[in-house]
Amino acid sequence: MGAAIVPAPNDSDSRRLLRRLQAVMAEEAQGQERLDRIVELVATSMSTEVCSIYLHRDVETLELCATRGLNAESVHVTRMRVGEGLVGRVARRRAPLNTADAPGTRGFRYMPETGEEVFSSFLGVPVQRLGERLGVLVVQSKDAREFTEDEVYALEVVAMVLAEMTELGAFTGEGEALRPRHKEQVLLRGVTGQEGAAEGVVHLHDPRVVITNPVSDDPEGEMLRLHGAVDELRISVDRMLSAASGDRAQTEVIEAFRMFAYSRSWLRRMEDDINAGLTAEAAVEKEQTATRARMNGAEPYLRDRLADLDDLSNRLLQMLTGQGPDRAVLPDNAVLVARNIGPGELLDYGRRLKGVVLEEGSVGSHAAIIARAWAIPLVLQARGVTIEALSGDPILVDGDQGVAHLRPDEMVRSAFREKLAMAERDQQRYASIRERPCVTRDGARIALLMNAGLMADLPSLVSSGAEGVGLFRTELQFLTRNKVPRRGELASLYARVLDAANGKAVTFRTLDIGSDKVLPYMKATEEPNPALGWRAIRVGLDKTGVMRMQLQALLRAANGRPMDIMFPFIAQLEEFLEARAHLTREIHRETSLGHVLPATIRVGAMLETPSMAFAPRTFFEAADFISIGGNDLKQFFFAADRENERVRRRYDTLNVSYLSLIEQIVGRCDETKTPLSFCGEDAGRPVEALCFAAMGLRSLSMRPASIGPVKNILLKSDLSEVRTVINAAREAGEQSVRGAVMEYLRGR
Repeated sequence: MGAAIVPAPNDSDSRRLLRRLQAVMAEEAQGQERLDRIVELVATSMSTEVCSIYLHRDVETLELCATRGLNAESVHVTRMRVGEGLVGRVARRRAPLNTADAPGTRGFRYMPETGEEVFSSFLGVPVQRLGERLGVLVVQSKDAREFTEDEVYALEVVAMVLAEMTELGAFTGEGEALRPRHKEQVLLRGVTGQEGAAEGVVHLHDPRVVITNPVSDDPEGEMLRLHGAVDELRISVDRMLSAASGDRAQTEVIEAFRMFAYSRSWLRRMEDDINAGLTAEAAVEKEQTATRARMNGAEPYLRDRLADLDDLSNRLLQMLTGQGPDRAVLPDNAVLVARNIGPGELLDYGRRLKGVVLEEGSVGSHAAIIARAWAIPLVLQARGVTIEALSGDPILVDGDQGVAHLRPDEMVRSAFREKLAMAERDQQRYASIRERPCVTRDGARIALLMNAGLMADLPSLVSSGAEGVGLFRTELQFLTRNKVPRRGELASLYARVLDAANGKAVTFRTLDIGSDKVLPYMKATEEPNPALGWRAIRVGLDKTGVMRMQLQALLRAANGRPMDIMFPFIAQLEEFLEARAHLTREIHRETSLGHVLPATIRVGAMLETPSMAFAPRTFFEAADFISIGGNDLKQFFFAADRENERVRRRYDTLNVSYLSLIEQIVGRCDETKTPLSFCGEDAGRPVEALCFAAMGLRSLSMRPASIGPVKNILLKSDLSEVRTVINAAREAGEQSVRGAVMEYLRGR
């Protein structure tokens, strides 16, 4: 067990126990041997007959991995589900369970192989780290007694050290529960944010701080380190508050942040942990872990506050350890891994990224929009990726399937590389048809346009073979700044976009904010259903100052060139007429100021609500062009939130009802000879694009990487044949035409 330790004067029980534990951890031993020594030490120090360590074999199963006092034959044999028995209850609740009558306590389960029925008292504490459940530490005794608060606290401190040592691989060995952490391959399932595949290495956006020595013999020195870091933290928060002066929304957020930074109870709990024998950084992490456990399952408002405390704790840990993100050093084949990320942060990385994997995120987020614009494979909602991944780990990102392979074996790697090779061959084939006009076998001419939102997107006009920009999202310039951009800045940017287009048409969509697109400097509006709330043109018509400024910038950017302007989220005729009237006033104003007007001005609308398919004929006559906003139209048509994975995949774009709606819109535009296009993710999916063209659409706007695959299928297709297949499926009462169309394509 190592050399005896003479207790220092006024040493606490927990500090003496930790110092003994530190000595055991320093001894040469394998994982199982080290666990065995720890349970012996804890049982002896706490004067209990039993001490046991249960570790997670998988996320739902606990395995007895070491014991002093229970039957030795039950080690690596006894297993239980999370929630099963008293040990399972501790794991599920993430909180201590202390009882003098274990057999009489609700949930008790007798396991005959362990022989534990003779023990009355039970104290179990979770072994966890930053929300990750690692196991349960248990002590038991024959005497019927409740353990004291000091004993519970001492065992919690030991559990915290065990968690840190587990992170460092101190208990690895044979057996599932003792397998090396961060060594084996992991398959992470999420959802597709952007199709494509990439092989690279992990670059953590916020790398975890690893505490290499959680135990300290110098509480006074550790207390000084903690107070110094807290003082530095408070100064930085005060500076943030000063910088936000005048911005009410930012000020309110930072004031709440500051309240936590100056919380005396928060600091006192960390001081108590240092007095118990922990280092300053271990005390910070113990409090962070405990707070996560207390607020697990809390109301959304409290979970938002947990994010504030997490941020503070992470800042403190980085100050104390000197560890932190180094975003300037980025490997050539970096795959960004993060819990979530904003558009501005993603733009800072630029196109150097091979792929992105997020633990959270939504398909409609602007980070997802940027990834799609760059054609970077993106996997969203990959639960556990920030816990499992370490910077430098090899990773395969399969955006098509919505999965990521972390530390893959050679067989997975080989299959994945074959998929990459096939994709490369496809791209070479698409490059050979880049300059060909998109004309189907039966002579239909289809215009293929690209979506964009950044200057960095514009080179894709040439490389993709796009005939123009069917949608330029102007809100990204607002979302990536901490204040409203100036009119001159916007005019200069829009002019550069037109320059880069080199004469090809560009359709600028006016500011589309609200719902999931909240400006950093705009106070968020609490709405029960933001997608149906105050957003897009509704904001523009209520806040006319910003809309007028943007319209002026667009008119000046043209400088005598043609200009196409499109208003988003039009839900009734009056909204389009009012928006168009604002543009007319700005044209008159620019004329009176002597500014050069665009050579031509076309004013269009995005048709994103089913109501506009039934709009008065006046709408179709008044609009110079119409673009179907497929992403929103589809979610409103099926009443299925496109960010909710439980419902959005239930509804097929090739549903006969949805195709009939598209057909009706095409017919109404044909009556008034109004140019019509389809803009959205579905336009970039070859089979969907083929069906849209068969329904009469002659212009499709998509991400640049989709133009090649879409053109390839259209060049080889006869739309009249596809239309016949669709009509036959409809008449047969099919819910979706996908099966019939796929069968037709296989038989060609």
